[in-house]
Amino acid sequence: MPVRHLPLHTLSCAIASALLLSALPASAQDSANAESDAARTLDAVIVTVERREQDLQKYAGTAQAITAEDARALGINNELRNIQALVPGLSMANQEGNLEIFIRGVGSANNTELGDPGAAPHINGAYIARPRGLGGMFYDIERVEINKGPQGTLRGRNALAGSLNIVTKRPDLEQFGGYAQVEAGNRDHRAGEFALNLPLGGWAALRFAGYSVEKDSSFRNAGDPRLDPAGIQDEKGGRVSFLYQPDDKLSVFAMADMGKEGGTGYPGANIWSAACGSADPDTCPNSPGLAPEDLDLRNVVYRGAQGTLDSTNWGAMANVSYDFGPIVAEYNTSYRDVDYRQTNAASEGILWPGRDVSPRGPGNPDGFDYDNFSTQYWQTLSQATTHELRLSSSGDGPFQWTGGAFHFNEDQQVGYLSLTDKGTWFSGTEFTMPRVNGRSTALFADGTFEVNDRTRLKAGVRRTREAKSRYGIGGNWALGLPGQGGDFATRLGTEGFAPAFQKRPNFDVTGLTSQADMARFLLEGILREGQRDTIGQQIGDVANGGAFGCVDRPDIGGDTIDCPYESWVQVNSIPSQQFGESRFQFNDWRTGVEFDLTDDHMLYATVSTGHKSGGFNDTFDVNVIPETFSPESIKAYEIGSKMSHRWFGRPGTFNVSAFYYDYTDQVFQDLTVISLNNDGEPAGYSLVNRNIGRSAIYGIEAESVTRFGAGFMLHLNALALDSEIKEGVVGDARSQNYGAGGVTSLIDLTGNELPLASRFTGNVRLQQFSELPFGSLDWQLLASYRSAYYLTQYNNRDVVYVDQAGDFVRQESAAEAGFPDRQRGEVTLNAGIGLTSLDGRWRYELFGSNLLNNDVSQKALVGSRLNIRFLNDARAYGMRVRYQF
Repeated sequence: MPVRHLPLHTLSCAIASALLLSALPASAQDSANAESDAARTLDAVIVTVERREQDLQKYAGTAQAITAEDARALGINNELRNIQALVPGLSMANQEGNLEIFIRGVGSANNTELGDPGAAPHINGAYIARPRGLGGMFYDIERVEINKGPQGTLRGRNALAGSLNIVTKRPDLEQFGGYAQVEAGNRDHRAGEFALNLPLGGWAALRFAGYSVEKDSSFRNAGDPRLDPAGIQDEKGGRVSFLYQPDDKLSVFAMADMGKEGGTGYPGANIWSAACGSADPDTCPNSPGLAPEDLDLRNVVYRGAQGTLDSTNWGAMANVSYDFGPIVAEYNTSYRDVDYRQTNAASEGILWPGRDVSPRGPGNPDGFDYDNFSTQYWQTLSQATTHELRLSSSGDGPFQWTGGAFHFNEDQQVGYLSLTDKGTWFSGTEFTMPRVNGRSTALFADGTFEVNDRTRLKAGVRRTREAKSRYGIGGNWALGLPGQGGDFATRLGTEGFAPAFQKRPNFDVTGLTSQADMARFLLEGILREGQRDTIGQQIGDVANGGAFGCVDRPDIGGDTIDCPYESWVQVNSIPSQQFGESRFQFNDWRTGVEFDLTDDHMLYATVSTGHKSGGFNDTFDVNVIPETFSPESIKAYEIGSKMSHRWFGRPGTFNVSAFYYDYTDQVFQDLTVISLNNDGEPAGYSLVNRNIGRSAIYGIEAESVTRFGAGFMLHLNALALDSEIKEGVVGDARSQNYGAGGVTSLIDLTGNELPLASRFTGNVRLQQFSELPFGSLDWQLLASYRSAYYLTQYNNRDVVYVDQAGDFVRQESAAEAGFPDRQRGEVTLNAGIGLTSLDGRWRYELFGSNLLNNDVSQKALVGSRLNIRFLNDARAYGMRVRYQF
């Protein structure tokens, strides 16, 4: 598919037209003054995007703030990722509990222990290194702030694309009160929420809040009826906040929170077998080759282990500030602890018309094998601390400044085990790391100088030093168990199985070369064998210096293969030792100018930079795999206009900006051979990060808010975006050729669009508030449109298969090979209506999200025979009752 880009002169004309349009309402202002007293005003939107409270209309940049009331009314509830319907250019998806945030096509999909977010998440300004369980913080909030564009000087590391900040309700020093709320909806949705505010003598206060939600999955089980589908929610959490303000100089804020997530884990659906329509008979026999739009992506054929999720996320933070007169000193600290464990809900893809998924049995030998417990186990333990000391100017002088120091430290212990139940020669892949550490230290300064009453100059700089290290194991478990007539399989992961992960007695594989050493090491990776596992019987005696135990069962091939084993039976491989270390230093800076055309109309121009943390790859051959990869960086140019206006006495705002990103040292991933078998054929692979990419992104964003008569308010927000990969050659993971030893071809990504970067996103939100004799009625309707986008960097390009020598074998379209990755454009419709009693205590609401029930792929994980889609939340609706006291 050809990629088209806006010509530069077209973009320039569009920018000039938008800026000219922003100035037009100012000329109508004087003619409307006569009615100004009768018109209601727009409430100022206060945000902290520049690390201080300010009116959003006075911020020289592009940001949005979504209030708790608006999010609740539109049915977003605790589904934080659904907030993207309100924010053009924002894309959010959830893979194995890790919330991936992309802004204007920039973000990160690296979910390993070495991965970092590309858009920095925060709660009350405190950085969150592992964005797991963020939805569990989305209650009793004030607002959510989304800042677009690199924030290297203001937010530091990993704010390459921008930042997202959840701002919670603070204790009220004056008033006792709170609320209790219950709600119910489709998919057996049951939820409750409360808050209690306790003033302590006018100078201190406590606030308690909590929530609980249960909800059935939007996925349906088309396989083993004993299994529940992925996506069932069972969440609860609590929070306590403390505020101490004895005078106007000292302020102390502290907060502690905990969230617990259960259920059946985060859902994904592998559509490869349904989409593949290859002419090669060995690639995907009996597959229909259907387009994703022609499939029901939520009908999943589950089998094997029940998917489970057990995640606890807790933390504490504190902010202390004191006004010394000319200088204000502020100290911020936080601690965040994540304990995440998931057993993936295993499946054999999705159901398609005519697919036979009847169970295999004596009378149906060609039926579906539901007795297959191949799946993945995840463990992420993280303990992260932040410290920040800030000094800033006080008063109203022409030069306002801030400066300080920041330190971040994270320790992780991680485990990943992918099992191939009934595998021959291959039984699993394990990456277990008892020690992973990341550190970042920075010094920063930022200032604004008022040249005159209308002109201000801005500048800032930040110097960052980072270090990462890792120790553990990573690689394949492989057994060769040949019997008379063929190879026996190994049962691994059946009912009751549990991996050892951090409870392994040893992570040192140095010198483990004998069959006894290797067998012992594999068995030490199992905390508890499954009820029908065979690995202990097969290699248990080997670990003690004995012989292999030959198990002759029909479910592992015993109906066609006979004991004893052949003489060359062996433990073929164990995971490799993994060491890694990286150190980087980089500078971020910003500069800009603000000019006030009038008191209500500001023009601005900025240049800013941001970096995403670098890192290192798995430890194998440094001649093939680079030991480290450098930080990614963006230099962003933005010009804009922010204006408050009155049209015929009605207040409103109109903001427009144009931007260009120079995205360099971009990291792309490829699949690289890391080991060969005895015949010199590829036998092991590693996903490798390399700095080989460069991209350009440019666009125009506009936002308008207008209040009309009869209580109506109209919000319009739109983004036109163009992205192009300028360079980047990677291994095409789609093209892995098992018939040729698993080699892949190379693909040049030049000219492709960035993943998740729609050319147009926009929304229209209409609200109305009416006073009634018995209370007040309000409603709002949100219609959002997002044009088509690609889910991967491959952009539906053809797949080229090669042999071991790299010579051409065949070429197929992405659809034929099972890898279509284009999501078509869709409209999302949300709505809500609420009735508040005359005394303001009772409120009744009806809400609905994704009312058109569109299935939208928000992320794809693509690799050999994998096209896993992570979808949006399906249609949700319900009612809510809230009592305020």
